[in-house]
Amino acid sequence: MDPYKYRPSSAFNSPQWTTNSGAPVYNNNSSMTVGPRGPILLEDYHLVEKIAQFDRERIPERVVHARGAVAKGFFEVTHDVSHLTCADFLRAPGVQTPVIVRFSTVIHERGSPETLRDPRGFAVKFYTREGNMDLVGNNMPVFFIRDGMKFPDMVHAFKPNPKTNLQEEWRIMDFLSHHPESIHMLTFLFDDVGIPKCHRTMPGFGVHTFILINKQGKETFVKFHWIPKAGTHSLLDDEAAVVQGNCHSHATKDLYESIAACDYPEWTLCIQTMDPKDQDKFDFDPLDVTKTWPENIFPLHPVGRMVLNRNPDNVFNENEMLAFCPAIIVPGIAYTDDKMLQTRIFSYADTQRHRLGPNYLQLPVNAPKNAHHNNHHEGFMNFVHRDEEVNYFPSRLDPVRQAERYPTPQAVISGRREQVVIAKENNFKQAGDRFRTFDAARQERFVVRATSFLTGVKCTSEIRRIWVGYWSQVDADLGARVARNLMKAGAL
Repeated sequence: MDPYKYRPSSAFNSPQWTTNSGAPVYNNNSSMTVGPRGPILLEDYHLVEKIAQFDRERIPERVVHARGAVAKGFFEVTHDVSHLTCADFLRAPGVQTPVIVRFSTVIHERGSPETLRDPRGFAVKFYTREGNMDLVGNNMPVFFIRDGMKFPDMVHAFKPNPKTNLQEEWRIMDFLSHHPESIHMLTFLFDDVGIPKCHRTMPGFGVHTFILINKQGKETFVKFHWIPKAGTHSLLDDEAAVVQGNCHSHATKDLYESIAACDYPEWTLCIQTMDPKDQDKFDFDPLDVTKTWPENIFPLHPVGRMVLNRNPDNVFNENEMLAFCPAIIVPGIAYTDDKMLQTRIFSYADTQRHRLGPNYLQLPVNAPKNAHHNNHHEGFMNFVHRDEEVNYFPSRLDPVRQAERYPTPQAVISGRREQVVIAKENNFKQAGDRFRTFDAARQERFVVRATSFLTGVKCTSEIRRIWVGYWSQVDADLGARVARNLMKAGAL
């Protein structure tokens, strides 16, 4: 008997019930008791194993992005970008790479409605020939904060009140009143795009600035954009209420049924590029995640298309155990000094080690599909078969060698140890530019939502005045309209 022939898989199911250890189970209906009425015997191993397994079916849900839906498919290069990057999966038009994608809400729990006003996660895992590549983004191109030091505080403010267990707007606006850089993100969250109609009509953004490096070592700053082929569509508040009343999993249902009906959703991957030498020429910091790059200066260039044509085989295995991390990149793509990105490089892998265990990258959905080799041994739930005698490096008895050197960033970094805010904050200009692109009806809806977050009983007059000041710096008319609405509500 080959002990490794039957790897755990439903493809090898036996025709009769067994225990986890493979022993036959002749009665899967009744417990073993003393007499027909009981009591139950502890020696009923199958009962104990069945209940113990059931008791442990749930793993810790994600702290953020707990509610999500998954689909699989492929990414195909359509435009040559080999002059920008030596990444193998982008090497030439026509190259296809398998992907798995997870769409998610950010703040609320795993069973929450998909119609809540909340940013959405848009995470893509590419299974490339050089290892996995995770592009972990959102459906909005900016973020609330620019420094990872504030991320736990931000999430705590958005999560339910630890005393009432309710998400309360006053907590959000209190925290963000200390962070005016959040105001650009609020022009997305309070806008109509704050509730996507479904996953298929939702854009995605890498949010961070990354570096592309070509074979010659030339570096280019890059931002990634996913443009839905079906267009971008959202739900207004009254529409969301109707949808939620009918189905609180509407986006998951829509995605699954569309793929099942062979109506495959598709996105175009576009990039914006910038010469790093030009990064100081603008009134904003290109590495600041609270800012976008103006498209009239940095136009979108298509790179490829992503098609999702397969639903998950098992939601637990391919959704709950699916793990993303912005640190997982491939040669030809590198990190910038973006403070939020630098924090996420550590944080995401760390949370997966807590949630799934130290060997989470051995799980099939997370494991690379190319041959790989290291001496990261043992630990909880390590199930890789190893028969080597040498598990150290270097060794004269093991032929494994280091990989060939590939181009990496060459910038020389120097400076004092500091804990300061970036020089070019410029918190209000882009938010104002965006608000002024809205038509009158859209502006009014925005004003109503912005006001509603400030009218709660626990929202103090100080917090309201601060926000009227912020909105006035975004746009004088916007600030005046929010102030009028607050006065009408007796809140100012």
